[in-house]
Amino acid sequence: MRLDKYLCDALGATRKEATKILKSGEVTVNDAVQKSGSCKVSDECVVEWQGREIQKPGPRYIMLFKPDGFVCSHEDGFNHTAFVLLDEVKMEDLHFAGRLDVDTTGLVLITDDGKWSHRITSPKHKCEKTYRVWLADPIGADYIEKFAQGIELRNEKQATLPATLEIVDADEKEVLLTITEGKYHQVKRMFAALGNKVEHLHRERIGHILLDEALEPGEYRYLTQEEIDSVWK
Repeated sequence: MRLDKYLCDALGATRKEATKILKSGEVTVNDAVQKSGSCKVSDECVVEWQGREIQKPGPRYIMLFKPDGFVCSHEDGFNHTAFVLLDEVKMEDLHFAGRLDVDTTGLVLITDDGKWSHRITSPKHKCEKTYRVWLADPIGADYIEKFAQGIELRNEKQATLPATLEIVDADEKEVLLTITEGKYHQVKRMFAALGNKVEHLHRERIGHILLDEALEPGEYRYLTQEEIDSVWK
């Protein structure tokens, strides 16, 4: 692929804008400055602009550590959208592969690959999501069994699918909950049905993808190829 075409695709730039960027002398290919748009680049090339690597054209798969106070949408009249945490081009092409409530923290996956995200969000695929939950009241002795059986939620015709509850710290009222559905406010409603209240909710895992411990709230990184492929398994 020509370098100017690469820049157009990766940056969402016009051919004229790409030519101007190249003439600035701020574009390197494998650490060598390139000013010619006719320079050929391959998948093995590292292209940088102003010292920052430009991701190769193609589907993007992003892991974000969503902080409290951000919504998973492109626009919101009251809260910050989580998209402001990203420094990416063509933001309008990206969407969330499963959302989190504004006050829920943790793992969010973002992509422009609709088939890939559908594999995560479609109810028929029963993709597991694991949440770390801190409760207001003590953990009931029957909680594990009740979650395994399914819980009747208000205004729902059917009970939830079986879920796995693990007690992390009974004194701190901390548990891990793994579900395979994505009903509205599901985790909070499940505990509310048992007479308890979720004080804080944090998503740690989607399918085989774990939130990177190296990420701080508000930080993100691209998924590895192994993480991307795990969604199809």
